[in-house]
Amino acid sequence: MINGIINVYKEKGYTSHDVVARLRGILHQKKIGHTGTLDPDAEGVLPVCLGKGTKLCGLLTDKRKTYEAVLHLGLDTDTQDISGVVKRECEVRVSQEEVRACMESFVGEQMQIPPMYSALKVKGKKLYELAREGIEVERQPRPVTFYEIRILSMELPFVRFSVTCSKGTYIRTLCHDIGEKLGCMGCMESLLRTRVDRFDIQDSLKLSAIEEKKIQGKLEEAIVSVEEMFADYPAFYAAETFTKMLKNGNAIPAEKPEHTGRVRMYTETGIFVGLYEWQEVKGQYKPVTIFSSPEDFHSAGALQKTT
Repeated sequence: MINGIINVYKEKGYTSHDVVARLRGILHQKKIGHTGTLDPDAEGVLPVCLGKGTKLCGLLTDKRKTYEAVLHLGLDTDTQDISGVVKRECEVRVSQEEVRACMESFVGEQMQIPPMYSALKVKGKKLYELAREGIEVERQPRPVTFYEIRILSMELPFVRFSVTCSKGTYIRTLCHDIGEKLGCMGCMESLLRTRVDRFDIQDSLKLSAIEEKKIQGKLEEAIVSVEEMFADYPAFYAAETFTKMLKNGNAIPAEKPEHTGRVRMYTETGIFVGLYEWQEVKGQYKPVTIFSSPEDFHSAGALQKTT
């Protein structure tokens, strides 16, 4: 089984689920999960977790993301993007300076109302399913953060911009809200995700390229290991007496530890166990997420006997 994360370039027309399904066929393994939905019309970075890496799906979903989008002023659609039905057309009389000032006003913490055409659930039913039935329900605004909004080019009614934002943010809703604030309405013309945490679009691979690497036996080059994902955390090597406790997923006592936050936990022999966090009151490292399995300890033991 392949374990880790692969930086996939999701092409237009694919759903995130489609990407996972294709990868299962290419890699011949079932344990695969994506790290956050991209609309079928959107393109760009989609980190996909493999094997033990699937435990990272939630962690990566929470990370900040960067997009390049095109705002189309003067159009209001039911989906808030260009693929939807046009509800209104407005004349665009705003100046570039007004557009710039308006977009800059969205930087920081905001309250955003999720669109009806989204996968959020209300009473067990997805919003887009209700929308397709012609049903609109009240949605509660949710806090989101725009860390940076940078205009790349402007030829009204089109504005191409880059935005870095928090999890749960809808860029098409941002486009809609900008247009509404300007008084001329707006929708999203296109969307390209350029970064998710450490995963950049320059390093992403289309499914065809991944398949080619698999055929050539070079797939490992494209896999980021689970251990690498925690490279910013210090390493802690537990004494041999605690190996059984680590194998069973228990907390590890420690006296005057050098690192008192989160650490990469290893056995004395160097088996990567997982992410642990120091608990001052109990004087121990408590597991946050464990990535090792009993097989890792057995194989390590066998290796030691033969060396």
